[in-house]
Amino acid sequence: MPGYYCRLITPEGRIIRETVRAASPEECRKSLEAEGLYVLSIRKEISLGHMRSSCRKIKSQEFILFNRELVAMLRAGYPVLKSLELMEKRIENPYLREIVGQVEEEIRKGRTLSEAFSPYEHLFSKVYTASLLAGERSGNLPGSIERYIDYARVINQTRTRVRSALLYPTLLIIFSLILIGILVILVLPRFASFYADFGAQLPAMTRALISLATFLQRNLLWLVLLVAIIVGALVSWRRRPEFRLFNDRLKLHLPFFRYLIRETAVSLYSRTLGLLLEAGISLIPAVNVARQAVANRFLASKLETVAEKLTSGQSLYDSLSETGVFPSLATDMIRIGESSANLPGMLGEVADFYDEALRDRIQTLVSLIEPVIIIFIGLVAAVMILSIYLPIFNIVRITR
Repeated sequence: MPGYYCRLITPEGRIIRETVRAASPEECRKSLEAEGLYVLSIRKEISLGHMRSSCRKIKSQEFILFNRELVAMLRAGYPVLKSLELMEKRIENPYLREIVGQVEEEIRKGRTLSEAFSPYEHLFSKVYTASLLAGERSGNLPGSIERYIDYARVINQTRTRVRSALLYPTLLIIFSLILIGILVILVLPRFASFYADFGAQLPAMTRALISLATFLQRNLLWLVLLVAIIVGALVSWRRRPEFRLFNDRLKLHLPFFRYLIRETAVSLYSRTLGLLLEAGISLIPAVNVARQAVANRFLASKLETVAEKLTSGQSLYDSLSETGVFPSLATDMIRIGESSANLPGMLGEVADFYDEALRDRIQTLVSLIEPVIIIFIGLVAAVMILSIYLPIFNIVRITR
């Protein structure tokens, strides 16, 4: 039976919350009223499977705003439970509001804030729960959450910068292919029938394009079906871990993008590890959590051995050097941080350095890819225009 979160008033006048299993909201209300309780509200519990399917509906900015309000409430002297109760009423996102309600229930049962949020690490990452745990251990929960907010803002800016840099070229390529397809499939065949009436010898370029247009027209449905099958196969294969690993490994062989992927991984790993160490998490569990911040699965798999090497007595510098993921400059900076007992600060310096390098590479990519695409579109347009107008010159010569 589904569960329902209920806000109730006891005969003594206290407001409580309980989770009740019932077949329907009406049955839940009847059973509670039979116990002498007054029901304020009833809402259905969201299962974890439903949470996973709707996780994209919780935006990172909404979660950052939630944590900002939580810090403000805690610094004002409110207890954690009271802060969550007051904030829940103002949360607009229904999924986030439901999660906060479940977290409140877990805290009432005696769990800490980090333990209450741990079932939702697939939504908010282990970095968040680790930051909460560090704040609870150190007695400075607001400070730990503030460090996480700064971290999340930088990570979001980096990811947004990469996406925005790739968005314009991708849209330009898609619209160019659509335009070329319209010209080849719809426009050229009409010119072909026009030229056939004159019986003129067409140039090789025109004949090739007309043959391509005729082939596409006759086999359009089959080609659409083939594309649909390929897309469906790729979608199903993407769910397999081995295909994801192969795909991420393949990305590292792209001429320019491999530098973007690697520098992004170094920046995210360094910044996450620095945050966790600064919050008081020990090194070995911190590197396991920091590895999960790396989006490329192949690079993340190579970083799995870092914790084992640290356990065997190696330094972080040696452990990262042997993975081959970190450039020599980054590992040298980490070695300096270890020797000077300022590893969290130096990891932050590494992340800042590669963030700056990433911005420069993205700017270079944008400045190079735009003229390349424009030149490509211009060449394609020139070829099509020549293919259409060269036969007209031949027809004019014949009619003379």
